[in-house]
Amino acid sequence: WTGNRVTCRDWFQLTLKEGLTVFRDQEFSGDMGSNAVKRIEDVASLRARQFAEDAGPMSHPIRPESYISMDNFYTATVYSKGAEIIRMYNTLLTEKGFRKGMDLYFERHDGTGVTCDEFRAAMADANDVDLDQFGLWYSTPGTPTVTYSSKFDSENGVFKLTLSQSSNSDKPLHIPVSIGLIDKTTGEEVVSTTVLELKEETHTFEFSGLENDVVPSMLRQFSAPVKMVSESGEVDEEALAFLAARDTDGFNRWEAGQRLFTSLCFQKLDGDVSDVTVKNVNEAFERTLADKDMDYSIKAYALTLPSESTLAEEMDVVDPVALRAARGAIRLATARKFQNELLDIYNELTTAMSSDKEFKVDAESVGRRRLRNTVLGYLTCIKETPEEQKVAADLATSHYDAATGMTDKMAALNALASMDGEGADARDAALQRFYEEADGDALVLNKWFSVQALANLPDVLDRVKALTKHPDFTLSNPNRCRSLLSTFTMNAAPFHAKDGEGYKFIAETIAELDKLNPQISSRMGTSLIQWRKYGEKRAKLMKGELSKLAEMKLSDDLFEVVQRGLK
Repeated sequence: WTGNRVTCRDWFQLTLKEGLTVFRDQEFSGDMGSNAVKRIEDVASLRARQFAEDAGPMSHPIRPESYISMDNFYTATVYSKGAEIIRMYNTLLTEKGFRKGMDLYFERHDGTGVTCDEFRAAMADANDVDLDQFGLWYSTPGTPTVTYSSKFDSENGVFKLTLSQSSNSDKPLHIPVSIGLIDKTTGEEVVSTTVLELKEETHTFEFSGLENDVVPSMLRQFSAPVKMVSESGEVDEEALAFLAARDTDGFNRWEAGQRLFTSLCFQKLDGDVSDVTVKNVNEAFERTLADKDMDYSIKAYALTLPSESTLAEEMDVVDPVALRAARGAIRLATARKFQNELLDIYNELTTAMSSDKEFKVDAESVGRRRLRNTVLGYLTCIKETPEEQKVAADLATSHYDAATGMTDKMAALNALASMDGEGADARDAALQRFYEEADGDALVLNKWFSVQALANLPDVLDRVKALTKHPDFTLSNPNRCRSLLSTFTMNAAPFHAKDGEGYKFIAETIAELDKLNPQISSRMGTSLIQWRKYGEKRAKLMKGELSKLAEMKLSDDLFEVVQRGLK
């Protein structure tokens, strides 16, 4: 409907229909399940993939200015960030105003090919507002940063919030910042969600009539695709702990917990862990475990540490091996501290689910599976001794045995795929069993390849190389390539191993693949162009592989990526 009845006039306008359709899909999925859960999933994906794209050599606006090969612009920026731009219309104009704009858009353009500017004009005209400044989003690459500071005038009961923006635009962007205010003394929300329109480089917003100081809940529902940072540059853990316990916005409550986890992971990485941070994280974790009223899916996400890729986005220079070790240590320490409580929840959910007579896909059933699988991940990361390795492998195997759907089966297999020592036999047996049960089904076999490419094992590169010789692997099948090779590049620690063997393997494979499928080779090539983020030694190795590729006869698709990567 939004992709074909009104389509794009030219390829530069691709986000016109793709961003809009992704947004509509997100809203539909949220309405069918949980809007807060869906928003958490979409933002986590945006930060992990699109923010990284924005920070690299292939950074481009949602409406690209130029290209050598259009195939290189079916990107997270055009699709996912494009959807965020559409969402900002919805936030600024309200759902009613957005619908008025959509109605006018179809009235004017049904059956034609148009531009992003004509979509913006329909939104503006239908609501009698000026959106010219908002149009800068379409031509601005990179992720903007919004900086905030605040102070409370206790004598007059006025809270002042100052927002400042910086971006790659020569002029200020029009940024909707949704906030709420929560009373520090009572814990009650005293200002419900309000959309602040930041249109200058710096603007101070005032809230009067307040009895006590407040904690601001910033960027609710992730109202704009920006990075939000405090002016001081310091993490206010007291405020984060307060919001993790009391925020009325489901997304921001999750976000506060994630920020606490992030702070602890970075402290571990720096070798300077604060007892106060550990206390804040443990209290938030314990409170989440004990909350009987929390949505199962929200609870699962609240208990989950930020991904390695999300953490890496906040670092100027990334050591993926050290980052994995730090994050893994926090996960293990948390699992050990709450092992009994986690096991109780796992057993409760297992008993409840075993009484289900049929497989269900309603929000509650999906949430129960998600939470049980999250808890399984914690319990099976406790595997430092031979005895623990056997216990973890047995638990994951029984989880696999009892699985009634692919979700539970893959959760068990993910845990087993990284088993070593006393768990190695269970790992090998599960992988063989899954392969046999796939019975040649292409989609299921793709999962079998991917789970091994993502394994946290010291010899994972050798295993991936061996899998390229497997009878069911072929470079001529795009999805099979993605499932093994592209997935391996996402397994950051082994891909970015200090010896550079991961880079060498992927570069050699890309050169071979480019002769068969330039679209896949160029997409895979983007894994080598982020060298600026990985320190001098890794950068030299990555650039070395790019230089070798540059000397070969390449497709236009891969040539564009390699050349931009070497700039």
